[in-house]
Amino acid sequence: MRQNYIRNFCIIAHIDHGKSTLADRLLELTHVIDINGGVAQVLDDMDLEREKGITIKSHAIRMTWDYKGETYVLNLIDTPGHVDFSYEVSRALASCEGAVLLVDAAQGIEAQTMSNLYLALDNNLDVLPVINKIDLPKADIEGTEHDLMDIIGVLPEEIIKVSAKTGQNVELLLDAICEYLPAPKGVDSHPPKALIFDSYYDVYRGVVVLVRMFDGSLKKGDKIKLFSNNHEYEIEEIGYLGIKFIPQKGLTSGEAGYIIANIKEVADARVGDTITLARGGCPEALGGFQEPKPMVYSGIFPINGEDYENLTEAIAKLKLNDASLVYEKEASAALGYGFRCGFLGMLHLEIVKERLYREYNVPIIATTPSVRFLIKLKDGKDIIVYNPIDFPDPTRIDDVMEPIMETEIIVPTDYIGNIMKLAQERRGIQKNIQYIDEKRVALHYEMPLIEIIFDFYDKLKTVSRGYASMDYLFLENRSSDVVKVDILINGEKVDAMSFICHVDKAHNWGKSVTETLSEVIPKHLFKIALQAAIGGKIVARSTINAMRKDVTAKCYGGDITRKRKLLEKQKEGKKRMKDIGNVQVPQEAFLAVLKADRE
Repeated sequence: MRQNYIRNFCIIAHIDHGKSTLADRLLELTHVIDINGGVAQVLDDMDLEREKGITIKSHAIRMTWDYKGETYVLNLIDTPGHVDFSYEVSRALASCEGAVLLVDAAQGIEAQTMSNLYLALDNNLDVLPVINKIDLPKADIEGTEHDLMDIIGVLPEEIIKVSAKTGQNVELLLDAICEYLPAPKGVDSHPPKALIFDSYYDVYRGVVVLVRMFDGSLKKGDKIKLFSNNHEYEIEEIGYLGIKFIPQKGLTSGEAGYIIANIKEVADARVGDTITLARGGCPEALGGFQEPKPMVYSGIFPINGEDYENLTEAIAKLKLNDASLVYEKEASAALGYGFRCGFLGMLHLEIVKERLYREYNVPIIATTPSVRFLIKLKDGKDIIVYNPIDFPDPTRIDDVMEPIMETEIIVPTDYIGNIMKLAQERRGIQKNIQYIDEKRVALHYEMPLIEIIFDFYDKLKTVSRGYASMDYLFLENRSSDVVKVDILINGEKVDAMSFICHVDKAHNWGKSVTETLSEVIPKHLFKIALQAAIGGKIVARSTINAMRKDVTAKCYGGDITRKRKLLEKQKEGKKRMKDIGNVQVPQEAFLAVLKADRE
C-alpha cells in the first residue's frame, strides 16, 4: 500500500461528546458495519463502556474511502477519554499523524478536550476541528466556533459541523480527513520499527498486539524482539484490523495492524513498547515508553471468605487483560485474606470492582482508597507507603511527602466562587485563572491527590450544577503534615478502616467515619465507644448506647432500694459484658465507611 493514501488518525474529545457515536457513523459510511443492524457504539465492546458512556480500552479499525478517484485507507485509532487512561491516550496519539478534535456544540470545550488537545500538539499532530451535536435545540454553534478559533487559530470555513447521531455532514468529514490530514512518512528500506499502542489477552491465541509500523516491514514467520525486556518471539499471524482480523502476508511502513506471536502475558507486551527484528533490527526504540504507575491503592477482599480462591483466579485473569492493574496478597484481621491493588485512578478502581463482580461473579469489598506516600525516617531511610497498616510510628518519621497534582478546572463564570471555595477546602493552591471566553474560565490549581480521590469530582459537579469539568496530572511529591488515623471499636483497632489524611482533616474525617459507623453497627447489650485516634490521641468519638432491658419492671411497690439494687446488679453485669463481649461489625459498616463524607 502506498503511504500517500494512508491516513492514521484518532478522535479526541471530552467524555460524552459523541466520540463513539461518530465512530459508528464512520464505520457505516465506509461499509465496515451494516448501516441498519448491529449495536450502537461498536468500538465500545464492554457492557460497562456502553452503560457508563465512556471508552475504557483504546480500539482501532481500518476503513477505506473513495476520494477524488483514489481509494484511501483510514486507520481510526480510538482512544479513552478519561484522565485515568491518559497514558493509553498518549500512545494512541503517538501512532497517528492527525487528530479529529470533537467538541460538543451544547457543552463547548471542556477540561479533557484541552488536555488531549495539548497531548496531540505535543505529538506534532495536525488537528482537524469538528463541532458535533449541531442537531440539538440548545446547540451554541457560533459560540463553539468562536472558542475553536481562539484556541487553535483556525478559520470558520476550516471547522466541520456534524451530527454524529443523524449522520449529517459525516461524509464531508471523511473527505476532509483525506484532504487535510497528513500521510505517514516511513521509510520502507529502514529496519522495522513498530509501536505497540494496545494489547489484550485472547484465551485461545495468547496476547494480541496492536501496532503501528513506522519504518520497514514485518511479515509472518519473522523473529521479533521487544525493546523493554529483550524477549524474542516468532510472528504466527499478522494482518489488518477490521471488525474481525484480516490476516495478511505482512505490514509495511505507515500501516496499522495486529501481531500474534505466542506471547503469554500482556505484561510482556506493554503499551508504548517498540517491536523490531530480533536480528538486524532498528538500533533504538521509539520515545515515550513508560511503566504504568498506579496512583490510587485499595484493599480488595471477598465478602464471603470461601470466595478467596475465586477472587485469586479472577484477579489473575483480569491482569491478563489489564497490564496497569498491580496487586499483591494482603491479610486483614477484620476482613481476612485479600489483595492490595494499585489503580491508575478512581474510575479504574470502580471498573475493576465492577468487572470482578460481573465477569467472574465474585462479590467484593474494597477498603478506603489511599495514595502513595514517600516517608523519610529519622534513621535516614526512605520508604514508600500506600497501605495505612504500613504507616510507621510517628516518633520514627522525619518527613512525609505526598503526591501533588496539577489540576485544571473549566467552569462557567457563574460558578467561580463555588469552585474556589471547594478547592480551598481541599488544600488547593491557585496558580492562575484563564478566561476562555466571556462565559467560561479555566482555573489552575496545585492540589494533593488524597483530596481529589474521594469525592472531589462529585462535589465539583454538585457545586457547578454539572457544568464543571476537570483534568489533572502528576506534578511532584511535596512535604506535608500527614498522619494515620486509626478507627477503634470498643478499644480494638480495625485495620481495614484506618486511613491516612492531612492533620487538619483528621478530626472531621474521623468524626464522619465514627458517626457513620454509629448508624450501621447494631446496638449491643453494652455501650460501644467508636473512636478515631492518631497514635494514642483520640481526635473524634461517637457512642452506640446499650440496648436497655427494664429489670425493674417486676418490682411493684416496696422500698426504692429494691429497684436500686436491681439496677446496680445490671450495671455490674454490663461492665463485665463490656470486658468480655465481642462487637459484631456487619459488612455494611465497611461499605458505609467508604461512603462517609470527607469534607
